[in-house]
Amino acid sequence: MSSAWQEEVAAATRAGNRISDRFIVDKVRQAVLAQRLPPGTRLPEVTLGEIFGVSRSVVRKALTRLAADHVVTQQPNQVARVRAPSVEETRETFDARRLVEGEVAALLAGRLDAATLDTLEAHVASEARAHAAGDEPTRIEHSLAIHHLLAERSPNRVLGAMLTDLILRTSIVIALYKHAGVASCYLADDHPTLLAHLRDGEGEAARRCIHAHLNSLESLLDLSARESRIDLMAILGQGATL
Repeated sequence: MSSAWQEEVAAATRAGNRISDRFIVDKVRQAVLAQRLPPGTRLPEVTLGEIFGVSRSVVRKALTRLAADHVVTQQPNQVARVRAPSVEETRETFDARRLVEGEVAALLAGRLDAATLDTLEAHVASEARAHAAGDEPTRIEHSLAIHHLLAERSPNRVLGAMLTDLILRTSIVIALYKHAGVASCYLADDHPTLLAHLRDGEGEAARRCIHAHLNSLESLLDLSARESRIDLMAILGQGATL
């Protein structure tokens, strides 16, 4: 991840593009969603400024946005950190996502256009290939893309927005509480089965499939408190070469 971040920032700099707080927000959010920045990771303003080649004021704006999106926590006179939700919040997050995504899936069954179904099928296939290749970051990206597409296509826009937020929160808690011995949270049959129900207009079956999928993910978690001691520099490397 270190080289990927640095290469993208360097490319933007060479192109003469100004690195904005939104750019930083997107990069940090992507890293958290892909479970590359573990919960509890320190995000010092100086370090982020060096990595992205921006002033601390730009970094502060980005961290404020990330805090509003529940991606990081900020305390007065303390370094910002990637959020580390409690066990209670983790259970509540899964409960909420079961309700919201189950309803979204039921609403979408039989209502998705051919292009969206083809896109979902491509993500399902790409997720399976990435898992077979042992490429966990890419597998996670395709898995998230499936669920985000459901949120984007939700007939109820409020539920869609809620689902987008819950997908991020769920990704954070999975990164924090996944059993140390579990290399991947891949569930081979879940997404293909969900896609079939959506294609065939089987709303209640799609709802049950979402519930079973999230139940299985929750069962892979070790809900015992722990704290990440990984420093940002250990993840991004010893400075960026811009």
